[in-house]
Amino acid sequence: MTDKPAFNILIVDDDRSMRQSLVELIKAAGWQAEAVSRAERVAAHLVNARPDVILSDVRMPGMSGLDLLASLDTGNGPPVVLISAHGDIPMAVGAIHNGAYSFVEKPYEPRRLLTILRNAAERNRMKQRNRRLADRLYRLSGLDRILLGQSDDVMALRRDILDLADTDAAVLIEGETGTGKELAARALHDLGTSPDSPFVALNCAALTPDRFEVEMFGVAGESGGRLRAAAEGTLFLDEVCSCPSPVQAKLLRVIEDKQVLPVGATAPVPVRFRVISATNEDVSLAVSESRLRQDLLFRLNTVVLSLPPLRNRRGDLTMLMTHFLDHYAQTYEIAAPELSADDLAALMAHDWPGNVRELRNVAERRVLAARRGGGSVAQALQSAVQAEEVPDTLREAVAAFERELIGKAIRTHQGRMDAAAEALGIGRRTLNEKIVKLGLDKEALL
Repeated sequence: MTDKPAFNILIVDDDRSMRQSLVELIKAAGWQAEAVSRAERVAAHLVNARPDVILSDVRMPGMSGLDLLASLDTGNGPPVVLISAHGDIPMAVGAIHNGAYSFVEKPYEPRRLLTILRNAAERNRMKQRNRRLADRLYRLSGLDRILLGQSDDVMALRRDILDLADTDAAVLIEGETGTGKELAARALHDLGTSPDSPFVALNCAALTPDRFEVEMFGVAGESGGRLRAAAEGTLFLDEVCSCPSPVQAKLLRVIEDKQVLPVGATAPVPVRFRVISATNEDVSLAVSESRLRQDLLFRLNTVVLSLPPLRNRRGDLTMLMTHFLDHYAQTYEIAAPELSADDLAALMAHDWPGNVRELRNVAERRVLAARRGGGSVAQALQSAVQAEEVPDTLREAVAAFERELIGKAIRTHQGRMDAAAEALGIGRRTLNEKIVKLGLDKEALL
């Protein structure tokens, strides 16, 4: 991804021998060349291809080169160089006035033509880089909206994402459920050098060894597979610690070899993608328990991003709640309810175990109550407790139950860990490991 690709020239000429001659010249220069015989075919070609320059004959049956020039958006599309044996000065001046990059007469001088094409291609790439920079600055404000907050942890996270976005480094994102790990992964992708490339998300907990090759590698002559669908883009491995051990070995091989062997194929297919992974678990504990391969972890954690839990960002609560209230007020077409002193007190008193996802749900309940003429943040929180959402996976459900049970035991025994462990029927060491794994703050529980 970091190597500068060769220029790609699209040739449009109805003369077969001229097309072949131009293709050979351009390929001899070390560039890529594609050719079509009619200008009418260019629009369809541009749907799936991005040439650096279009080199077009002027006089052709049907749509002429001048007609083609008039049909293209020369401000945003590739530059057009016209070539003709019938050209004259007025035609050249008119073509350039109408947006052509240059005009070349046949018979052409090869070196001069290649110089014109090189200059046009370099200018186009510079224009595209400037446009990506402008888009990046625009998306920077979008990143501020996605990763809201002014706490030191959040501002550092935004800086890290911007620094890492245009690299190929493997990134492991750590954070509790609901902290926005996939949002961070998508931000890394969207702010990178190829935001239009694929972003393929895999729930590792749902991968099964018996179907892995078919689903991930594809079947020769039938399907490409999900890993090949991520080619030149980003592969996002969510819940990586929940990946079955046999699948981990196969993923490691793909990441190391950068190739896949489709089922039924005799030769592997090269595939390149950036790997971003995420987990809500302690990876060192997962490795020690043999649930995560250490060699796979070393391939995934070139850089580690840690997303802070919402309970550590209490200074951001008002901003986040206001943002979500405004969002849902627009969705449900009502005025956003104002936050009262009691609402702010309820926000600050809650521990937010579901993090930003939970806060967003509470904001929606508050807006829905406002549609009926009442409601408060405290009532929205109480509704959340009474109608607690079922976690997405069994692992999350077990973790939520363990978190609640351990927290209750610690409070009941006033922080005496030996007594809490005995009441739970587990050893003190196991209790300590679970407290770390579940992200419990013993001091906050008391």
